[in-house]
Amino acid sequence: MLDLAAASTESILHEVARDDLRPSRLEAEAAVRMLIRWAGDDPTRAGLQDTPARVVRAYEEWFGGYWRDPVKILGRRFERSGYDDFILLRDIPVQSVCEHHMAAIQGVAHVAYLPGENVVGISKLARLVDAYARRLQIQERLTAEIADTLQHALQARGVAVVIRASHGCMTTRGVHAHGAAMVTRRLLGECAHEPYRSDILKALSASA
Repeated sequence: MLDLAAASTESILHEVARDDLRPSRLEAEAAVRMLIRWAGDDPTRAGLQDTPARVVRAYEEWFGGYWRDPVKILGRRFERSGYDDFILLRDIPVQSVCEHHMAAIQGVAHVAYLPGENVVGISKLARLVDAYARRLQIQERLTAEIADTLQHALQARGVAVVIRASHGCMTTRGVHAHGAAMVTRRLLGECAHEPYRSDILKALSASA
């Protein structure tokens, strides 16, 4: 499991992309045309003329997580109203991109936490996963970022995150290991210890 303890919590949780460092749209489209030529095709032929613009628009969606602050996603909270057991949201879709080959990562995330003073709307858990997934990622870091942000932002008594995903860099190239899936998990606070550890992992086993 990736260890983020040595890194600054603030830098991890508030890393948001800067517009002044971003290439222009025309520069991005030119880069796509170059890759088309590298692949062996002609970017000026009819079927490919509009492809660079489409790819850039797709990148805005696929990598929209760089422009979203995960901590702000969890900004609106509610009193837990006496509830003190764990809260679990299973089977959150994960659509990400491997930073090594820029191949697709597809799977599901299961997120659980033991509330402190506050809880958060369940849609915010899915938005948190999506904000980190829509970046160039490795699954280990993705798992840790989700868990660490939830723990930090909610001051939760404990957090558990499990991700199961397939990686296009293994299924479409290299070893072509179709059907292989990778599982990562991060348990923090009380979720890392009994009795909650066993309870949470048992609850996850039905879908993990």
